[in-house]
Amino acid sequence: MKHVDVAVVPAAGLGTRMRPATRAIPKALLPVVDRPAVQHVAEEAVRAGVSEVVFVVDLGVGSLIRQHFTNGEPLEGLEDLEIRIAVQEEPHGLGHAVLTAREVIGDRPFFCLLADNIVRPGADVLPALVAASDGGSVVSLREVGPHMLDRYGVAVPGDRRGAELEVIGAVEKPGIEHAPSNLGLVGRYLFTSDILDALAGLEPGHGGEIQLTDAIDSVARQGKCRGVVGEHDLLDIGIPLGLLEAAVVLGLARPEFRDDFITFLRSLEGLR
Repeated sequence: MKHVDVAVVPAAGLGTRMRPATRAIPKALLPVVDRPAVQHVAEEAVRAGVSEVVFVVDLGVGSLIRQHFTNGEPLEGLEDLEIRIAVQEEPHGLGHAVLTAREVIGDRPFFCLLADNIVRPGADVLPALVAASDGGSVVSLREVGPHMLDRYGVAVPGDRRGAELEVIGAVEKPGIEHAPSNLGLVGRYLFTSDILDALAGLEPGHGGEIQLTDAIDSVARQGKCRGVVGEHDLLDIGIPLGLLEAAVVLGLARPEFRDDFITFLRSLEGLR
């Protein structure tokens, strides 16, 4: 697979872990340094060669996201990006959100990027997913600690060579007692249309929702999924502490802020 021109960004959800900030503002529009989460994710997609991004949103949110990208002067670096909106009318899970974008995607391969997670500067993973593809889907993986195995989907690993491996199954939030490995699915995916066929046939799974992990399990059992193990955690901005951490990491990566920000941090009493 040489090129992927479309990305799906599930940006629906109630943002309950970020209350009260998300009582009126969608979590996907919460700012991290000087731009909202959706812009960070869109910029990542464009760096990987994407020309079209489909945001899957709740009712009423799509107009706000579209306004951010199209109101006034074009955003730097995103001038040629096409913004599409797909509305998930009821919250039936991440898998259902991805399936909501099917009419727009058609049979094209596509990236899926979770808006709750932002890559660290210089640590993009999407090009590695393209390079690892043999024509099927590829998922980004990260070795996670035992306490995280009930928070992530977890891959069932097959043969591995370096950072790349065959994925022969996947389990949603198995916990330490039932986890088939310590390789968590961390919010970056390259999918073929096979994943949409799998999602369309799923019954509700963990938590009574249509789980993306269950669809990954389905295509993996057919020999159509690979994985790439990354070295860097994504920044989880779906929780208050994660949002604080992301602001520090991304702020320090900006040359125009870095020196003054470091001076400020060093001035804080008790921080050594």
